[in-house]
Amino acid sequence: MRRLTVALLATLLVACGGGGGDSSVAPQSCSVADQKAWLGDYMSEWYFWYRLAPQPDPAAYPTLAGYFDALLYTGTDAAFPADRWSYTESTESFNRFFGDGQSLGYGVSVAGLEVTGQPTQPLYVRYVEPLSDAAAKGVVRGDQVLSINGRSAAEIIAANDYSALTPASVGDALTLVLRNAGGDRSVTLFATVYALTPVSVTAIVSSPLGRKMGYVLVKDMISQVLPPLDSAFAQFKAAGVAEVVLDLRYNGGGLISTAASVGSYVAGPLGAGHTFASLLYNDQRAATNNQNVLFSNPAFAAAAGVARVFVLTGPRTCSASEQVINGLRGIGIDVVAIGDTTCGKPVGFLPTSACGTTYSVVNFESVNERNEGRYFDGFAPTCPVAEDFSVALGSPAEPLLQAARGYADTGACPATGATRALPSSWRRAPLRRTDLGERSGMIAR
Repeated sequence: MRRLTVALLATLLVACGGGGGDSSVAPQSCSVADQKAWLGDYMSEWYFWYRLAPQPDPAAYPTLAGYFDALLYTGTDAAFPADRWSYTESTESFNRFFGDGQSLGYGVSVAGLEVTGQPTQPLYVRYVEPLSDAAAKGVVRGDQVLSINGRSAAEIIAANDYSALTPASVGDALTLVLRNAGGDRSVTLFATVYALTPVSVTAIVSSPLGRKMGYVLVKDMISQVLPPLDSAFAQFKAAGVAEVVLDLRYNGGGLISTAASVGSYVAGPLGAGHTFASLLYNDQRAATNNQNVLFSNPAFAAAAGVARVFVLTGPRTCSASEQVINGLRGIGIDVVAIGDTTCGKPVGFLPTSACGTTYSVVNFESVNERNEGRYFDGFAPTCPVAEDFSVALGSPAEPLLQAARGYADTGACPATGATRALPSSWRRAPLRRTDLGERSGMIAR
C-alpha cells in the first residue's frame, strides 16, 4: 500500500483545521492519473467521512478538481450535513497566509451577505486591510459601493458574484465607484502582496455606568496575532479593565494553537490545566484522538481571568474563532455573544500538499472539555444586533460594542437592532465565496 504523509505539519493545526499524522510521499508523478490515485488513497485513510463518502471511479473525471469534488461526503447521515468546507488552493497561497502572514489582494471587503437577494439595497465596504492598496487610497468602512469594474452593485448583488474582489496576480486592477458624505469618486486599486494586520483595533472604553472594558478586534487566527494581542492585554491589565470584548465578527479561523492562545488571554489562570479542544479523527486514526489542545496562561491575561467575556459575532465568525467560544464555554466561562449567528464549522483540516496544491479536507471534529461540539447550525447570539457599516469598528457607538457596553451594566440586550435572517441556502453552500470571509479554517499547529 502506498505510504501516505501529511506534508504540512505534524505541528500545524488550523482551527477546525488539522493536526499531527503521517506525511505523504506525494504522488508517483504529477500526472493527473497519479495525482488522482494519490488523492483517492489519502481520502480513504484520512478523510473524516471516508466511510460515508462516495467512491467514484477516477477515470470518469477528466480533471483533478472534478474528482476531488466527487470524493466529498454528500450528507447521507442525519448526524452530519454535507461537506461544504473541504477545499484546495495553491501551496504558495497557503504558505503565504499561514506561514508569512501575508495575502495577495486589494484589501477591501464588502457587506454582500447582508444584502443577499436584495439588489435594491446599498452595498457597503465593511472592512479594509490596513496595509493594503485600498487603505493607501483612502477606501474606508462605510463607503457605499456603486459599481465594481463597471458592474453596478445591484447587478453584483443579484448575481451574488463578488469574484472581482479576488485577484489572480500581483498588479491586477480593480475599479470601484464609491459614495460617501464627500460625494462620488472612482478609485482604481492594484493587487499587492501585503502583510496582514490580525489585530487591527484595540481600545479601552467605558460602559454607561463607568465600567472599564477592553476591546480587541482579532481578524485572523495566525501566529502573527500573538505580539499585538500580548500588547493589547498588557494595556487592559494596566488600565484595570473589568470586562473584555473580543471582536471575532470577521474572523474566519486559522491555527488552532492561535485560537487556544486567544482563549487563554481571556481565561487566564481559570484555564490552567484545562482542555481548550479535543480533536477527534476517523476510526482508522483513533490513536490520534488523545491529542488535546490545552489552555495556556499568558503573562498579560485578563487580570485573574474573567468569568464573563463578550464576543462579537456574525456569519463570518467561523471554525477556529467558533472554537474560542466553544472552548471557553467548556470551562464554564460565560460567553455573551453579540451580533449574528456564527457560520457553524466544528470540523477541521490537516492540510497536505502535492504538486503545488494544498488540500484542506475535513480530517477531524472538535469538541471542548465537556465533549460539546457538532454546532453545525452555528452559535446563536445572546443579543441579536445588526451592524451599522457607517460606524468605525472599536467606536463606543458601534452597535455591537454599544450593546456589550449596555449589557455589562444591566445584563440585558438592547431593545432594537435584530439581525436579518440569512437565506437557508447559505448554510448549504460551499464556503468558497469571497464575501463570506477571507479564510475559513481550523488548522492544527
